[in-house]
Amino acid sequence: MNTTDIRLWTANGFQDDRWQKAEDGSALDASAHVILPLAAFLDLDDETRTKAADRIGVELQPGDALDALLPHLARLPLVALAFPAFNDGRSYSKAELLRTRHGYRGEIRATGDVLIDQVAHMLRVGFSSLEIANPRTLEQLQSGREAGIPLYYQPAAKAAAAPGSYAWRRVSA
Repeated sequence: MNTTDIRLWTANGFQDDRWQKAEDGSALDASAHVILPLAAFLDLDDETRTKAADRIGVELQPGDALDALLPHLARLPLVALAFPAFNDGRSYSKAELLRTRHGYRGEIRATGDVLIDQVAHMLRVGFSSLEIANPRTLEQLQSGREAGIPLYYQPAAKAAAAPGSYAWRRVSA
């Protein structure tokens, strides 16, 4: 997949992406907004992390421990969570934990194999942007058709549209 084929989507539609992915901190020299793999971010010295705090994002793979990132969350404007395959849902849990347990308010981005059937749930668990490369997903989002089910059985980081609409919150009559 060519990175030029990837488009950034948010609940407000497609957006220009100011972030670029890099393998190490050398890309920070160009004053760009850079998304680094977790290991490369942790390898940076504190001075570099502090000087470039507003333009460093971190990408976690499903197997990466979220705990390693927690001491740095307050200074990170973006956390990218990878979906290397549609059937690996560990990044959903990380997004939910970042929003609810850790109070992260920055951008949480889904990267990798993002399909139209995942979009609604990704938004509910706290993702704020999605990298879209799948042609069918691009087509549906461009035409304003988000897939999803309007009723939910579980709570999420993003509240339901109407108060009391959770099916699991039953009230006896």
